[in-house]
Amino acid sequence: MLGRTAASLFWMSRYIERAENIARLTEAGYRISLTPDVGQGHREDWKSTLIAAGNFDGFVRKHGEVSAEKAQHWLLFDRDNSSSVRCCLETARNNGRAVRTALTREMWEALNSTWIEFSAIKPADLASGRLPEFLDWVRMRSNLFRGSLLGTLLRDEGYHFSQLGAFIERGDNTARILDVKYYVLLPSNASVGGEVDAYQWETILRSVSAHRSYRHVYKDRYRPWNVAEFLILRQEMPRSLRFSVGWVERSLEGLHALTGGGATAFAEARALHDVLRDGDMDAIFQSGLHEFLTDFLAKNNAVSGSIAGDYNFN
Repeated sequence: MLGRTAASLFWMSRYIERAENIARLTEAGYRISLTPDVGQGHREDWKSTLIAAGNFDGFVRKHGEVSAEKAQHWLLFDRDNSSSVRCCLETARNNGRAVRTALTREMWEALNSTWIEFSAIKPADLASGRLPEFLDWVRMRSNLFRGSLLGTLLRDEGYHFSQLGAFIERGDNTARILDVKYYVLLPSNASVGGEVDAYQWETILRSVSAHRSYRHVYKDRYRPWNVAEFLILRQEMPRSLRFSVGWVERSLEGLHALTGGGATAFAEARALHDVLRDGDMDAIFQSGLHEFLTDFLAKNNAVSGSIAGDYNFN
């Protein structure tokens, strides 16, 4: 497979996953902004969401002071934000169109129809409390594409590159949500692992579709310590860091078996998976949760860079 084809499949899936993740972050910011002030005020809610999305500096350069309306527009519709839902869906479609013959009909129709329907939506259409409905639509369209991919695509190189894009992006997103939201939601006088408002922690778990499965596993109220463990180390949680990196490792192993390449990326992914498989929450908190997540993001990005290098994306 040509490097440019592999790159298009990788980034197509990555941008579809990112669109869904931005919708999830926006919903978390929206829900938290509706809760009573617990000490830090509503003004920080959308700021923390923008930081988690990784584009707060770009927002400030364009808009200055943070407001709910400006933050939502930046995250969902703004063409100056390369990670807005609009830009993600458009870029994913462009990548898919560039490798149309490598996609199944169902995958292309899911991509194309999503972009066409999104293009007809205007920011003003989300007034009168319709934002949650729109965010549900983004998630459903992402699920439609992913279901089409899993149900129709041959398990060849194209499948593995598509999986890599999705799970590299998913791991990145979960780490960002946990890192930023964990510290924003802790009361200023609380130690790491202290108690916070249960509804807010439920909102964080909802942003990764984990609030019900969390209660199934822990059968307890929402506790910061358990939330962190659930989103980092639980292999059965499909948006956890361990689950995501596990899929990256398996996909790279599959590519190596098919092509004989990718040794650098495979070794890096395996080493990162070993850290998560052998991880212990006591040790993570003692060394610093923020430091652990920052290190994860750097290593996850390094794996992405090695994939590009090993398979000649450029």
